[in-house]
Amino acid sequence: MQFRCAIAAALFVVLADLPQAHATAEHTYAKGEYGIISGGWAPNKRLAIAVHGEGDGAHDKFHAYLMAEPGHRRLMTLDNVNDDNILDTAPDAFHAAWSADSRYVAVTFRSERRIVTLNLYAVDDRRARLVDAPDLFRDATGRSIDRKTDGDMRTSVPALTWQAQRRFHLTDYRVFVLDDTAFADKLGPLGKATAMKDGRTTIQFSAEADGELLPDGRIRMGKPRAGQFEELE
Repeated sequence: MQFRCAIAAALFVVLADLPQAHATAEHTYAKGEYGIISGGWAPNKRLAIAVHGEGDGAHDKFHAYLMAEPGHRRLMTLDNVNDDNILDTAPDAFHAAWSADSRYVAVTFRSERRIVTLNLYAVDDRRARLVDAPDLFRDATGRSIDRKTDGDMRTSVPALTWQAQRRFHLTDYRVFVLDDTAFADKLGPLGKATAMKDGRTTIQFSAEADGELLPDGRIRMGKPRAGQFEELE
């Protein structure tokens, strides 16, 4: 079963309209063109998140930037958005979720066809600092996944939505293909195993939780609970 719709919902990218062999959203930027991403305007209208790259399709020197508005002046380059970890280059393939006070922004984008990266930045004095984003999979299992080395993870779609100025809701959906159901057993209600025709097992991880940003900059997460699972064949 395809998970394109889940990824598109997280990033506001309509992948169904893209040819199967080229299911990426690309844009070639003019010199000095910085495209504001989906949701990129901060609530205070004085800041925005924009992207820019060079060459055909913009895969050279691609970065995301914190911009001063309304003058659309580049303030700084955001960490962890670059040639090495992006799949798409079009502005609307990236999504920003700002806190109501414009002090925090979560930026999500595809790193691979079914792998979404979530970055969280603290914004202060027109500077954006990458902070350790909450990770429900890490909270539940005690380990993080490196997308470049863990070939068992086929899908990863985290999504953050703000509920109040310092409170947010986080969902984390992942799919693994393994030889048995042992991992699903460890996940308990957060996991679901489905047998594949070739004898392997598809294991879904789906969790959600509420979180709060504390005055000292730390994040306090509530207990993860089971999220939604796909019906797999």
